[in-house]
Amino acid sequence: MAKKGYWIVLHVSPADGAVMAEYAKAARPVIEAAGGRLIIRGNPAKVCESGVNEPAVVVEFESLEKALAVYESAGYQAALKVLDNKVKRDFRIVEGV
Repeated sequence: MAKKGYWIVLHVSPADGAVMAEYAKAARPVIEAAGGRLIIRGNPAKVCESGVNEPAVVVEFESLEKALAVYESAGYQAALKVLDNKVKRDFRIVEGV
């Protein structure tokens, strides 16, 4: 069985709510159509070590390959254009254990 793939997205600085709403409207259908499942979305309950008190998002995919493919897809790249460098994020794609 393939290990799952995850998008781990940490906001580094405050984001404009209207921009994020427009991004979510464009990105959500692409992610869901690929079987992506939102696991976490929200502000930290506690910030530790070098953490930043900004929102975090985790999306689960059936495999690392699927997580990579969705990120690189035309649909998701179009959704990213909504952000247009208006939002600073730490975006990582990792394989589950």
